[in-house]
Amino acid sequence: MTVDASRGAEAPPELVQLLTPEGERVEHPDYDIDLTPEEVRELYRDLVLVRRIDMEAVALQRQGELGIWASLLGQEAAQIGSARALADSDMAFPTYREHGVAWCRGVDPLYLLGLFRGVSNGGWDPADHNFHLYTIVIGAQALHAVGYAMGVQRDGADAATIVYFGDGATSQGDVNEAFIWASVFNAPVVFFCQNNQWAISEPLEKQSRIPLYRRASGFGFPGIRVDGNDVFACLAVTRQALRNAREGQGPTLIEAFTYRMGAHTTSDDPTRYRVAGELEAWKLKDPIERVKAYLFRNQHADQDFFDAVDAEAGRLGREVRKRCLELPDPNPLDIFEHVYAEPNALLAEEREQFAAYLASFEGGES
Repeated sequence: MTVDASRGAEAPPELVQLLTPEGERVEHPDYDIDLTPEEVRELYRDLVLVRRIDMEAVALQRQGELGIWASLLGQEAAQIGSARALADSDMAFPTYREHGVAWCRGVDPLYLLGLFRGVSNGGWDPADHNFHLYTIVIGAQALHAVGYAMGVQRDGADAATIVYFGDGATSQGDVNEAFIWASVFNAPVVFFCQNNQWAISEPLEKQSRIPLYRRASGFGFPGIRVDGNDVFACLAVTRQALRNAREGQGPTLIEAFTYRMGAHTTSDDPTRYRVAGELEAWKLKDPIERVKAYLFRNQHADQDFFDAVDAEAGRLGREVRKRCLELPDPNPLDIFEHVYAEPNALLAEEREQFAAYLASFEGGES
């Protein structure tokens, strides 16, 4: 079989793009956006910092300090662009790779590391950040998001919901059921699919016979494909979709056409199922380098700015590592905390049994 090394790297004609891989600004009749130089510099800073957090987490896992890590490498623009489109009142439902969205919602990266280190069962209060806990079960959060959106709708609140998932999740029943409910009830929800081309080792062409965004039409709501490595386009398209949701126009499916530069998780070896040429082709579309090129091209930033961001990223990486290594071991009985909002007799009984089991060991504690 002949393998096309640039498979998926060519921009499809229906793609919304506002910033080319070379850093050239282009216009779009429906999704233009006006950003000040300061706003672009802030987006660049976000992209660099979340990549640094991600790199540190991968290194920590390789050194045995995390059980596993799901890297966002290559998907920074999709996450930062969509997350910066959110209003404070909007609610985000992530899967397990949305570290950039968590950053934009003010979640301390230490909480993410604690979860993957196995010393936390969640880490943060979703109500504090309007950012739900990570969901490991593929696609389950799509139903949670639609249910939340229907609640927002009935409350008459000026808010929308966004839910993140990957291309592989679009094959799950939960996601398709969520599409049905969102469509029928005109729920104020944005489905944000990061099509990173691979569902672990399964390429997109073995998952779908049509582009993913076109599936929305079968459910009765609009779908759009955006360049997922273009932070400008992701911001503009998501901002419009959220606005439509808040104004009662119902759901939208956004397919962010991007690429997972690293492994699915640190337990995966992508060299076993994809060719090196494919990765090299996508490196030319790097989401950070194109913003850097734009800033240079338009003289909106100088070398001092880029050096300062790099220095900040270095400090952040060292701080994240230090705090991660200082995380205390959890109390084994903490697993019973925060399961239900109200006391539960069965759970209390199980807790007592587990405490007795732990106490049966020499030096055990209850």
